[in-house]
Amino acid sequence: MSGHSKWHTIKHKKGAADAKRGKIFTKIIKEITVAARMGGGDIEGNPRLRTIVIKARDANMPKDNIERAIKKGTGELEGVNYTEGMYEGYGAGGVAVLVETLTDNKNRTAADVRSIFTKGGGNLGESGCVSYMFTRKGVITFSTETCSEDELFNAALEAGAEDVVADEDVIEVMTEPDVFEDVRDALEAAGFKREMAEISMIPDQRITLDDEKTRKVLRLIDNLEDNDDVQNVYSNMDLPEGFDPDAE
Repeated sequence: MSGHSKWHTIKHKKGAADAKRGKIFTKIIKEITVAARMGGGDIEGNPRLRTIVIKARDANMPKDNIERAIKKGTGELEGVNYTEGMYEGYGAGGVAVLVETLTDNKNRTAADVRSIFTKGGGNLGESGCVSYMFTRKGVITFSTETCSEDELFNAALEAGAEDVVADEDVIEVMTEPDVFEDVRDALEAAGFKREMAEISMIPDQRITLDDEKTRKVLRLIDNLEDNDDVQNVYSNMDLPEGFDPDAE
């Protein structure tokens, strides 16, 4: 199964150039706090925490911020108790949208997410209505400017990756979650400089809409991601051929 999509590439570029770094840090700090609370503050002994700390370092988060977030999770410092949640719904054209949240107020988050779906021309669905369309995978992203696709392909498959896909700017290495860390570490040891490494929800199939509906779904996703309680948004939409996300 290939997890590649033009939308995933656009999302990666958007994330890399996102000026809202404070919001990105806030979301990562929440993830670190929850991971430390659930599995302890030892980075080497807590795989979930280790993956999120690497994500934080890739985002250039200061070491002090990471350490404080871990201590809040373990109770060494006072912190907020966050609860994980997942919301499922549909955007324009019946596109599946999966939303992961971390919140200290589930009622507020549920109301906010429902409102964003409604205002964005979509609707919130029942639990399980779209999650079956997605599979959890490891995704490690590289720039074609710094990596050779052929060399990376061979090294990734040898390390245990499931798939390697590319466009002109980005190469994605896909893995099963249980070998994600091994593949990531092996590629780093081999000298490949990654742009991003995360566990993601990848749709089993993708659908393409017309430009108008595509822009509507992109606005919905942007508005969801702007919410402080929303950690991740996944969709099974792909971008139409020749689509310019920056054009109105």
